[in-house]
Formats: sequence, C-alpha cells, structure tokens
Amino acid sequence: MDVGGDEDTRPEDSYEAWRVPGAVHFPFGPEEELDDRLEEFEDAVGDADRVITICAKGISSGNLATRLESATDAYDVATVDGGMKGWSGVYEHVEIDVGGDDDGAGAATDAPTIVQLQRRAKGCLGYVVGCPATGEAIVVDPTDDIDEYEVAAEEADLTVAGVVDTHVHADHVSGGRELADSLAVPYYLGARAAERGVDYEFTPLERNEVLAVGDLEIKALSAPGHTSEMINLVVDDAALLTADTLHVDSVGRTELEFSQDEGEEGAELLYETLHRTILAEPEDVVVLPGHVTVTADGEFEHGRPGEPIATTVREARTGIDLLGLEQEAFVERMADAGEKPANYEEIIALNRGREERPPEDRTELELGPNNCSA
Repeated sequence: MDVGGDEDTRPEDSYEAWRVPGAVHFPFGPEEELDDRLEEFEDAVGDADRVITICAKGISSGNLATRLESATDAYDVATVDGGMKGWSGVYEHVEIDVGGDDDGAGAATDAPTIVQLQRRAKGCLGYVVGCPATGEAIVVDPTDDIDEYEVAAEEADLTVAGVVDTHVHADHVSGGRELADSLAVPYYLGARAAERGVDYEFTPLERNEVLAVGDLEIKALSAPGHTSEMINLVVDDAALLTADTLHVDSVGRTELEFSQDEGEEGAELLYETLHRTILAEPEDVVVLPGHVTVTADGEFEHGRPGEPIATTVREARTGIDLLGLEQEAFVERMADAGEKPANYEEIIALNRGREERPPEDRTELELGPNNCSA
C-alpha cells in the first residue's frame, strides 16, 4: 500500500509549469467545500494512507486538508507550510570531493572544502569554499536564503571572509550583498559589473586576479557570454566554479542581457569563453555549475538532490553536444534557448540595485523553475 502522496490544489497551468516531484493534481479553491468531491479525491490518491496538500501559498491546500480531516479518517493529512513558497526554500548541503594529495594511508589531504548548496525547487547551486587548514572561506552565488549559507559554513567549521557573485543573476534574487553586509566582509563582483550599471558598492575582481582564502588560491577568470561581466572561479587548480557559463549538460543562455540581437553577441562571446578559457583548463578539473535544470515534474534533469552536481572538463568536452559545434552553428543554436525565466527583467533590476526590494515580493518573483540553460 502507498503510504504517501502529495496533492497539488493549484490551477492546472500552474501545476503543469512547476510542481513538487510526484504531486497529483486536485484543483481546490480556498473556500471550496469538499461535499461530493470526496470520491473524486479518493480516485486521485489511490491507496495512499498519508496525504500532503500543497498550493501556491498554503491557503487552498490548507482548506482542503481541513475539509478532508472533517470528512474522513482514512488519511493522515498534512499541509506544506507556505505552499510552493515553502518548497522553494528547501535546500540540500552536499560536500564535493575534488581530490587532494594522498597522505600514504589512502586519505586525501590539502583538498579545498567545498559545500554545494542545492535549492531543490529552483535548481540554484551556490557554494561555500574553504581552506581546511585555516578555516577561512568564501561564499559564491548565494541565494536570498542567506541563513542556509551561514549554517553550511558553520557545519564545515569555516568562517566566511568574503562573498562573491559571479554575475548579475536573472532567475533569482541574490543574497550576496545582504550576506556580506551581515557578516561585515567584502562583497565581490567581476570588474565589468560597473559597466552593467550596478548601483551599489562592491570590490571588483579583475581578470586573473587571485583571492587568497587561507592557504587556497582562487583565481577569477573573465568569462563573458551569459552576461558581459561574468566571472568563473578556479579553486586551487582543482575545481572550476562555472556559474551559468557551463552546466553539467549544457551551457548558459545568452539573450537575457544581449536581447537586441537574440543573443548573437553573447553567443559569440560565450563560444570564445568556452573554447579559449574553460576547455583550456586541465581535463581532470572538477566543473561545478551554478544551476541544474529542474523539470516541470520537479526532478533534477541531471543527478539527484543530495548528490553532487558536477562534471569535469574532459566529460564536458566529450559529452555536451553544443561544445562540439563550430562557432557559426553554435551561435545559431543559441538563438533558440526557449522560454525565458519568469520576471527576469525585474529580478535583474533588483540585483543591479536599480530597484528597492519589498521582502514579501521575493518569492512571488522567483516562483517557477529556472530557465538559465540553452
């Protein structure tokens, strides 16, 4: 017998666009009576003993849960607090193995400590990168749930000494400035961020500039394409944080900033970045992207939540079809990147500091899957 099932009470278009893995659709209004729909509900959930209801904000799903508890004792009923908003804030903390020297007993030493924070509903991947010898760390591409990054650093016995955003994000509200301010540490962006009209103070990272993080050396690579100011980070020649330049199974789209020519200029820049910079790194370097695609069914398109989302330079070179295209074909292919992220222009404006952000608007802006891959 099935012991659990999720009931999604939102309208059909919202359910089809983005949902929790395995959720069954049962539309239900915030003031609707269950009345003669109980049989319909029983048909929808089958043999489930436990039912968890969910909607956009927890209102209509809460109503359904209350009606069910009054109508039948056949189910153990619960509701997701905050609905899809609550689901949007669920994270996994995953430690990434990037090797290191062998100490003679089979254990790796001197390897950077890297924790990948996976935002399950959105596929956003942020990082805590630290030096195990000194305990000093930086945070890279944090979302607005900054407490997750503070907890991840604490769990790894690391102290955050700086925060880096690799670019002006288009699919989610960055927590970079807020986290840096909260911890009184420097906030870094690529030096070309000033040319994008970023309206707040930051410490610029120049091309090939090296940040010393304890005993680690973290080098900023200029990586234009997805955006003009994009940087990628090489961590001790062992790992490469590629943000939205290179994902595990695709590359970042290019027309969100370069919209005037359907991303052609950005695609040309990205092609150069990929072939002259990223694929020029040693083949065994671990590639750690900034996103993983989440399907409409709520599943990771590559890998599983709680497992490392990573590849290597070698695996990317041989396994991603886009990287085998000649430049003209690559640029042509990038013009058809699919549906844009929801509310991306407003999110970009917020992340550039051009608009003040009412706290309650953050989740509304971000609802839905990310669409940063081409």
